[in-house]
Amino acid sequence: MTITAPPAAVFRDLHIGGEWRPGSGGGRFPVLDPSDGSTIAEFAIATEEDCDAAVAAAAAALPAWSATAPRVRSEILRRAWEILTAESDVLAELMVRENGKSWADAKAEAGYATEFFRWFAEEAVRIPGDWRLSPAGDKRIVVTHRPIGVSLLITPWNFPAAMATRKLAPALAAGCTTVLKPARETPLTAAYLVDALQRAGVPDGVVNLVTPVPTGPAVARMLAAEPVRKLSFTGSTEVGRELLKACADRIVNTSMELGGNAPLIVLPGADLDQAVEGAFLAKMRNGGSACTSANRFYVHDSLHDAFVERMAARLEAMRTGPGLDRGNELGALVSVGERDKVAGLVDTATAEGAAVRVGGTASEHGAFYAPTLLTGVAHGSTINTTEIFGPVTAVVRFSDVDEVVAQANDSEYGLIAYVFGEERAAMQVATRLDVGMVAVNRGVVSDPAAPFGGTKQSGLGREGADEGILEFLETQYIAVTA
Repeated sequence: MTITAPPAAVFRDLHIGGEWRPGSGGGRFPVLDPSDGSTIAEFAIATEEDCDAAVAAAAAALPAWSATAPRVRSEILRRAWEILTAESDVLAELMVRENGKSWADAKAEAGYATEFFRWFAEEAVRIPGDWRLSPAGDKRIVVTHRPIGVSLLITPWNFPAAMATRKLAPALAAGCTTVLKPARETPLTAAYLVDALQRAGVPDGVVNLVTPVPTGPAVARMLAAEPVRKLSFTGSTEVGRELLKACADRIVNTSMELGGNAPLIVLPGADLDQAVEGAFLAKMRNGGSACTSANRFYVHDSLHDAFVERMAARLEAMRTGPGLDRGNELGALVSVGERDKVAGLVDTATAEGAAVRVGGTASEHGAFYAPTLLTGVAHGSTINTTEIFGPVTAVVRFSDVDEVVAQANDSEYGLIAYVFGEERAAMQVATRLDVGMVAVNRGVVSDPAAPFGGTKQSGLGREGADEGILEFLETQYIAVTA
């Protein structure tokens, strides 16, 4: 098929009812390049009236879209995958410019994000159902699934493409219509994805894009609107709690992927080369700005010193700088504020007794923070109990496996954990961890075909896999006389 890139003008406006339009109030907010602080776009501010219009457009489009044949929905998602696959460099550059991440991270995200359209194109035609005779023999039990309805999708800045496609793809495959509210830091990527879906054939009103400022009142207003039946949110646990309260009055169905504080355990007998490389990936992917990022490193006495030396060398060799320079392995954090937050955590860690082995410095210009390794970190210290969201490796030494399992579980979060060790020992520890996902002897777990989600205060529900589409469906039971 012929691919034509959309005009740049669409990247700065709202998308409501199939039309790109400025906000009704005329206001705009700056989108900054965190590598140098320059303004790369002025994006439209959505008023409450714009948000109302987006919900109304989604509600008006719902009957026809939910009645569309699964194969038709599937082919549209497949075309979106084709478009974005062909334009992956454009998508990656947008993410580098507004998010600050390295080119390698942006390209990896572009590929990962695009795969959700292909995966759910396949799932759209495989929505399950059931037909069986009741045990009493008096009726047939028919179980089917219906689209849940208008869905509000709220995404964060750290993976601006992947978090949007991971929600849009299953919602559209299920037959739901959507209102996408991206992070204020990264609206350009979201707008590009919406345009790609429009070019793929998504009907007017099925996908809408709003960027309200301030966010809270507008989101609360949309959640209070009668047509909105689903909220899918990725972000902090603190905001998630407030959104759950807002959903309570109308019992809005919710899926939430919230904060993390991932432990990474290096057991005695682990392959040190494998552990260091896996730990490096688990920590430094996306510059550490990931809810899945390894946050608490627990390394056994027998391997601690060697692990620290090899990890230090790996981090010191990293090349840091603007993501558009494709030789740089680590880009900027999303803002100077995020940079300063990470720097503050490192300062607090050293005040509490940790030692800086590598890094520990912030840039004078741009939102860069050096790859950092801390040793002598205590379990329960501030940096050990806080989601760092930056390129800082904080190592705790341990000697007892039972004790380290207890320490790994000593958190209100339960998204993911990493375990390195001999296979049998690692699997035994993995089954004892109170988390939704465990990576054994590897540093990355994310895959569109796998159920992504956590336990405890790391969220509700699952994204990806066949579970992902069920989050946007209601189960309906019909009794038929036998």
